[in-house]
This record gives sequence, C-alpha cells and structure tokens, in this order.
Amino acid sequence: MYIKIYFDNKPVYLCNEIDEQLNEILHHPDAVFMDEISGPAIKSLLHEIHKEEFHAGVLWHSDLDMLKKAFFKHFKLIEAAGGVVQNEKKELLLIYRLDKWDLPKGKLEKGETLEECAVREVEEETGVSNLVLKKKIGETYHTYNAFGKHFLKTSHWYQLTCKSKQALVPQTEEQITEIKWVKKEELKDPMSNTYPSIADIINQFLAGPAKLKSLV
Repeated sequence: MYIKIYFDNKPVYLCNEIDEQLNEILHHPDAVFMDEISGPAIKSLLHEIHKEEFHAGVLWHSDLDMLKKAFFKHFKLIEAAGGVVQNEKKELLLIYRLDKWDLPKGKLEKGETLEECAVREVEEETGVSNLVLKKKIGETYHTYNAFGKHFLKTSHWYQLTCKSKQALVPQTEEQITEIKWVKKEELKDPMSNTYPSIADIINQFLAGPAKLKSLV
C-alpha cells in the first residue's frame, strides 16, 4: 500500500511495499529512493524535491502508519473535504478556478464532520442543493508553502449526487469563474488541464469499487 503526496506536480510515495508501479518509477534515473525515516533523511528528501530534475520520490518502511507520522510531522497539517458530484445523467460537476479545472472542496471547519464539510463546500462553491451523500471515494495529498510555513493538505473525497436542473452559481470570492456538467466521454479536455491529484481522484472514482479498495 502507498500514500501519494504531490509537491506541485512531483509525487512522493510513502509505502510499505514496492509494487510493480513503484518499481517502474524507481527505474527512472531521477527518482529518489529512501528506506530511512529519521528526521535528517526526510529533510534530505525534501531538499531533493526542489531540484528541477527530480522525478519522484519513494520512501519505504514496513510500518506505513509510522512512516506517515514521521513524514507528516515536517508540515503544518490541513484537513479538507470535497465532492465528486454526479447528476441523474452520470455527468460530473467541474469548476474552473485559477485557470484549472477542479472539483469543489474546502477546509474543514471546527465542529463539523468531513461529510458535512464536503456537502457544505459543494453547495457554497457551486450553488447546487439537495445533495445526497453516497460514499467515500478516498483521499488525496498535496503540499504548499504560505506565510513562510510548509503545509500538507489531506483532502477527503465523497461521491455526491443531485439533480442537474438547477442553477449553477460560481463562488466568485473563491475565484471560481465557471461551473459545468461534463459527460464521462468528454472528460479528456478538462483532465488535461487539472491538478494531478484531481485527475487521480476522478480516475479512482471512475475505476469503481474494486480499484478503490486497493488504494490508500
């Protein structure tokens, strides 16, 4: 099993086994492998990520929970939730923000559950209502820097459904400029202009339950 964390478009995998996919990644000349979880080792990996030629990182330990804890303590942690929303035609609801296609999501507020957060953020960012919460799809992880601090955001994703015949209202204060329903067969163009973590969770959702069970 593994956890994939994005540093911009560059992935770092925390894993407790090297499967076929990770083995292929490690054959790249600019991939970095580490099997030590000490503070200096992790800081060394974080330094390597900033190099232009860096392709991907694989950090291995037999105890994935221990590895995750050791890695995550180098960041200020943020919890968020969002939705992969389908209508009765099985179309997906996408938003356009900061010149990228995205999914509605946002930070967890004090006192609310992740499920409540996902529903609230979808409603606020798109204007849709009468959402039905179906199931959790998975998590994505990405990092960013702000105010001189290093943040690692965990986004929890849920499948939601609602009717298509309702007004779509972009939340402009969140820099959302467009919202649209997209058929599965027309996802290629928006998927070519989105964040890798968003592409991952959409692919994970479309792959179905069997695929979901195999991923962290």
